[in-house]
Amino acid sequence: MPGHTHHLKPRGIYRGAALTLVFASVLATAAATGSLPREDDAGTEIRTRAVSSTVGPVNREEIADAAADAEADGKSGTDAAEEVVSRSGDRWGAVYDEREYEEFEQALDGSYTGVGVSARRSARGDVAVTEVQAGGPADRAGVRKGDLLRTVDGRPVEKRPVAEVVALLRGDRTKAAEGSSVVLGLGRGGHTWTTTLRRARLSTDPVSVRRLGQGPSSAVLIKVDAFTKGAGTAVRDAVDEVPGDAGILLDLRANSGGLVTEAVTASSAFLDGGLVATYDVHGEQHALYAEPGGDTDRPVVVLVDGGTMSAAELLTGALQDRGRAVTVGSRTFGKGSVQMPSKLPGGSVAELTVGHYRTPAGRSVEGSGITPDVGAGPEAQQRGETVLSGLGGGS
Repeated sequence: MPGHTHHLKPRGIYRGAALTLVFASVLATAAATGSLPREDDAGTEIRTRAVSSTVGPVNREEIADAAADAEADGKSGTDAAEEVVSRSGDRWGAVYDEREYEEFEQALDGSYTGVGVSARRSARGDVAVTEVQAGGPADRAGVRKGDLLRTVDGRPVEKRPVAEVVALLRGDRTKAAEGSSVVLGLGRGGHTWTTTLRRARLSTDPVSVRRLGQGPSSAVLIKVDAFTKGAGTAVRDAVDEVPGDAGILLDLRANSGGLVTEAVTASSAFLDGGLVATYDVHGEQHALYAEPGGDTDRPVVVLVDGGTMSAAELLTGALQDRGRAVTVGSRTFGKGSVQMPSKLPGGSVAELTVGHYRTPAGRSVEGSGITPDVGAGPEAQQRGETVLSGLGGGS
């Protein structure tokens, strides 16, 4: 499970949540002095992450000074910087040590160190394995979907929040390295057992495609779990391979965001150029545009829910505002703030809020989310298929 929770003190919970949802990153823009190198055509890599709309009078220099003073006194610069950020009012501002940020970046590349399981709490209150990554440590040890996770390194998980279970599976900063061991206590039917796994570097596949029927005009569901590197191209390739006039159900439910550059690339599959979003950095306005040549005729329905965040909301807002898709589901999470990462003395990295992004029609996503055109709950996919059929997109 690609979770990264390391600390359980108050700010650690927020930071751990951000790292557990590693793909809900930052929308890093044109770098100020000392910021990290980026990769879009402006020399910046654009990412999104949720933050509070209220930010205290803290800046990179203040944090850097606190980190430098702590380092000079033989203390932790990371802890000192984190204390400054915690007082700033920037709820989702964060400070990462070097190893945490390296893992963070690797996750955005589509890889993580772990055992290859996903889990959630069942209706009965158990922590159940919901997915086992093929070829991963858990798969090789015989762990199967539906198994119940009882203990991690001897610690019962029954009453722990799933985020804490993720933290135990991930290990603390001294145990999370590739090749480190973790002991799982599992249950299946009436059988219980323990197995020792060694964490490995695993790759994720954030885009999956399947037909929703048997006929040549059957709709195609494209599920995007996160906008890690390559996800946008994978969406574009998937759209290119959809046969005939078949419609597309673009499932962005529970998509926690990621690289905005990938979301913009994905938008290029459905738009023939034009505006995708605007954003400001310290009051300076910028814009993001789709590439020309996308499929503008095929019927598209986008599925969203409260777990649709940041970069996924940016894509949803663009397709909705541009009249390119009908959105179905429930209101999205509401992540629309811009952050910039900067290196600090000692090698840690701070992320601070510097602005917000808006949809092509000028709507702010931060705090309000996106309201879908057609409301739906658990039956969202069925409702989406009905809407798509009504648009002539097959069934």
